[in-house]
Amino acid sequence: MAAPRLKRGGPPRRRESARARRERTATILDRLAREYPDATCALTHANPFQLLVATILSAQCTDEQVNRVTPALFARFPDAAALAGADLAEVEALVHSTGFFRNKARALVGLGQALVADHDGQVPATMAELVRLPGVGRKTANVVLGNAFGRDEGIVVDTHVARLSRRLGLAAGDSPEAIERELMALVPRDAWTLWAHLLIFHGRQVCPARRPRCASCVVADLCPSAEL
Repeated sequence: MAAPRLKRGGPPRRRESARARRERTATILDRLAREYPDATCALTHANPFQLLVATILSAQCTDEQVNRVTPALFARFPDAAALAGADLAEVEALVHSTGFFRNKARALVGLGQALVADHDGQVPATMAELVRLPGVGRKTANVVLGNAFGRDEGIVVDTHVARLSRRLGLAAGDSPEAIERELMALVPRDAWTLWAHLLIFHGRQVCPARRPRCASCVVADLCPSAEL
């Protein structure tokens, strides 16, 4: 789940009231939910610990590559206690292909140690506790809270979510944090986690960065960028 690299620009914001924009967002949400009924987290995991580790590894890396790496990693280090006592060089070798492997390996070993020392080896279920862990920022915490604990505390803003939200004229921010705030005011809270999954699916299948397939888009008539 690569971090978004945002650029200024995008379509001009529609002249519409806050209510109209919320209604348009609700229609987009409904159509995408019908289009992608199986939209879910693409990172393979069996528990909150595995999802947290996988999400840390997904920075500047594809979910597919992370899923290729994590089976061996979890077989060797199945829980926080095992990871806390890991040899750094061994972790580096296991996560090498995800990029930035030295930083990620240090973060993972530090994560295991922090979980053991402060949380009895368990992944905490609050934003405040998660973002204090090594290697964990707000986006990673949102992934874990929404997908492992069923808690909609925020909206994950990755490359796809940022790009599509701006193309749809729903956000104009130039940082993930700014875009998240705009989306949280538009998307119903109980759909915050789902919204990210839907935009990620749609971004991969229909609306890539280059040459979006507007003719195949189920929300083209609601998008100010369609066919531009």
